Amino acid sequence: MTSHPTDIIAAADADATQPDTAPTAAGTPVAGHGRPTSRTVSVQPVLEKLFTLYPALFGAEFLPLKRGVFQDLLAAHPEAFDRASLKAALGLHTRGTRYLQCVAAGKQRHDLQGHPVEPVAPEHVFQAILELFRRRQARTQADLRPRVRAQLAAAFDASGLDRLDYLARIQCTDASAQAMLDDVFAERDQQRARQDAMRKAFEASAKTPAEFAAMYGLDPRDVAAMVGIAPTQA
Repeated sequence: MTSHPTDIIAAADADATQPDTAPTAAGTPVAGHGRPTSRTVSVQPVLEKLFTLYPALFGAEFLPLKRGVFQDLLAAHPEAFDRASLKAALGLHTRGTRYLQCVAAGKQRHDLQGHPVEPVAPEHVFQAILELFRRRQARTQADLRPRVRAQLAAAFDASGLDRLDYLARIQCTDASAQAMLDDVFAERDQQRARQDAMRKAFEASAKTPAEFAAMYGLDPRDVAAMVGIAPTQA
C-alpha cells in the first residue's frame, strides 16, 4: 500500500463477508472493519488508536480520507504509530464496507482535522460502487443491478465529465459493469432526445413556459429550466 490508501478500494477482500464490526479500546464494536482474525488482530490497537484520536473520521461515521493521510498521521504522531502496522490498519479500514459506502456516495475527502479538502476522483467512486455491488450480489439471489445502475448514473452525472472522458478515467474492464454503464448512457441519450424534442415543440408553439406546461401537464419550472430562463419568468 502507498501513502494513498484509497488506491486499493476496488481490491477484493477476504474479510468482506465478515460482519462489519471491530472492537474499540473500550470494547464497544466499531462498525466497518470486520471481526478480528489472526490476519487482522495485529492492527486492532492501531484501529482503536485512530478511533480515539479522530472519531470524526474513524468513529460512528466514516469519511473519505485525503490523499497522503498516511504521511500526515506519521508526521502528527511519530511515536504513536509504527509505519508497517499503520499501513496495514489503513489498508483494512479502506477495504471495509462502510468506508466503501462513503466513497461510493461521493463524499469529499477530509483531512485529519475533519475538513473537506478535495472531491473523491470519479474512478474511485466507480470502483467503490462496483466493489460494493460484488460483495452484496454474492450474498443474495436478488438482482441488484437496477440499484447499481442508479448509483452509476448519479456518479456519472456528479463527475461533470462527458462520456469519453469518464470512460477514460474509470478504465472499466468488467463486462458486467460495462453493460450497466451502457444502459446508463443509453438512458441519458434518450433523456436528451426527449428534451431536444420538447424544446423544439416549445419553440414552435409560441407559448409562454407556463402555457406550454399546462398544455402538456408539465411543471412550469421544468419547462423554464429546459428553455434556460429563470422560473420566476415562466
